[in-house]
Amino acid sequence: MENYLKYIEKKLCQKIKFESLEIIDNSAKHKGHKFFSENKYHLHLKIKSLYLKSISLLKAQKLIMNILKDDLKDKIHALEISID
Repeated sequence: MENYLKYIEKKLCQKIKFESLEIIDNSAKHKGHKFFSENKYHLHLKIKSLYLKSISLLKAQKLIMNILKDDLKDKIHALEISID
């Protein structure tokens, strides 16, 4: 799991300039939910980025979602994004 979070960090780092990134795995909090799958992650990205703050929130979130689009199909069930 740690390797997967590093993979996500590397993938984002290649496309977006940010000062810091924290990836929090909240999957365990969703264990009892109807569509819970142990094969998919519930992630919270906390990104500090002057670049992302300089564009609209919608544009910033679309950029992140586009970078992670394949992961969202196969590995990520839920993605929360906080931009500071």
